[in-house]
Amino acid sequence: MTPYEALGGAPVLREFTQRFYALMDELPEAKACRDIHPKDLTRSEEKLFEFLSGWLGGPPLFTEKYGPPMLRRRHFPAKIGTAEADGWLLCFRQAWGEVMRDHKLGEALLPQVEALGRHMINQS
Repeated sequence: MTPYEALGGAPVLREFTQRFYALMDELPEAKACRDIHPKDLTRSEEKLFEFLSGWLGGPPLFTEKYGPPMLRRRHFPAKIGTAEADGWLLCFRQAWGEVMRDHKLGEALLPQVEALGRHMINQS
């Protein structure tokens, strides 16, 4: 079973990505991260959903639309420092804790997400 299947597939993943971006608007600690995003988060939420779908072993939606993720390159135009990465990771961890029911899956995946979030930092 893939992580995508274990978490409940598209419906649960969509609930997660929607909650993730709602938290970005709600949490003051995420302000630096929110500030580098567009005013309307609809497209950002869709891209995260598409990326995570493939990354978690589900349909490779992002790759089918945009090609290989190359996340650091795609995010390089945004000035991402520690505050931005911290805010993004806070939203990810909190949304995960609220939406996902498989805590063992989180124990396996969240360290990878943490490393990915830190890898996006391109400013001192």
